[in-house]
Amino acid sequence: MPDQSIPEARIVEAPLGASPGEAVSENASPGEGVSRRRLLGTAGATGLVLGAAGGAVGYAAAPAGATPLTSLGADMAMFHGKHQPGITEGLQARGHLVAFDLAAGAGRKEAAALLRRWSTTAERLMAGEPAAQDDTDVALDAGPSSLTITFGFGNSFFSRTGLEKQRPASLDPLPDFSSDHLDKSRSNGDLWVQIGANDALVAFHALRAIQKDAGSAAKVRWQMNGFNRTPGATTRTMTARNLMGQLDGTRNPKPTESDFDKRIFVPTSGSTDPAWMANGSYAVVRRIRMLLDDWEKLSLGAQENVIGRRKSNGAALSGGGETTAMDLEKTDAKGALVVPINAHARIARPDQNGGAAMLRRPFSYHDGIAADGTPDAGLLFVCWQADPLRGFVTVQRKLDRGDALSTYIRHEASGLFAVPGGAAKGEYVGQRLLEA
Repeated sequence: MPDQSIPEARIVEAPLGASPGEAVSENASPGEGVSRRRLLGTAGATGLVLGAAGGAVGYAAAPAGATPLTSLGADMAMFHGKHQPGITEGLQARGHLVAFDLAAGAGRKEAAALLRRWSTTAERLMAGEPAAQDDTDVALDAGPSSLTITFGFGNSFFSRTGLEKQRPASLDPLPDFSSDHLDKSRSNGDLWVQIGANDALVAFHALRAIQKDAGSAAKVRWQMNGFNRTPGATTRTMTARNLMGQLDGTRNPKPTESDFDKRIFVPTSGSTDPAWMANGSYAVVRRIRMLLDDWEKLSLGAQENVIGRRKSNGAALSGGGETTAMDLEKTDAKGALVVPINAHARIARPDQNGGAAMLRRPFSYHDGIAADGTPDAGLLFVCWQADPLRGFVTVQRKLDRGDALSTYIRHEASGLFAVPGGAAKGEYVGQRLLEA
């Protein structure tokens, strides 16, 4: 009989722009042991495989080719650290974005208690452990599955808690854009939580735990559910595709770049931001509806001209591969620019926007068919930057003035959130703000 020993959980941090599950480091401590959930999960997976060999019942319970817990399910992100999780990790297969408003009468004291509860729950769930109280057992037989839980504060949070003097100027409301058709009931919020995992049940389990922890202190303002390609679904590591079929994230800044931290995270000194935002970041969240029926009527060539890149491999229309620098001046035999002047990839380039850059980490969504018969589908756009005015706002203003893609998308919800730095061991997220 093959060896059924259980390896230690892998602590994984994947590079941005990579496909889900791509690991760059693995650190397991031999003395940490194996959690009850991982033990049950691995034993359960083994039992299903054995059952599959014995009859049809086992085969139905275990899909052919299922990835064993020892790889996908065992991947684990760290809760404590310099930055919060869910920013520099690779894209996850499943995500939930949810905003809360503090309940009437709830203030700074209640907010601090809530963030303490949330942080405790996030730390346990990200380690593959059940919630401390009233766990639903939804993910009882699963490993951590790269779960990340990230917390942020909206503009209104500071007036609700009497912390107006600590509100960053960078959290001023975003300006209006011509492509906006915003539903205010699905925008902004006092508190924001981002949940991502490579297993749908693990992600849902975290969502329910966070919602239950809110108790009487806060109520859900809006919730959005998204997905990405499952790790291992492609024959090689590659940039993710969106629902338009385009590679999405080719120009994302990489953690290996020398100015990555400067672009994405608030510095510990020399910043106009309050001290509690050190090592934090600002998240812009947009629900962007893709008008897929109109988009799919375009020919392949027309779609590529809108984006400025090949649909097959993400290469710029000027030639080369996906990572080849775009030649903005190249012309065809008739003297026309090979990359159209209004192509999305041309307009959004950092070197066309004063160096402005943001780390895009989105999820796709599909919420069924709208009343007019069109798919309610698109992108849950989440981008990270040290300064939203120099990042998202600068680029979106440029796109607003003539991006060819704007004909085929509609911004339907929006939010801007201050995401503080990571919590040290023994701290909760936001403690440096709420206990200052």
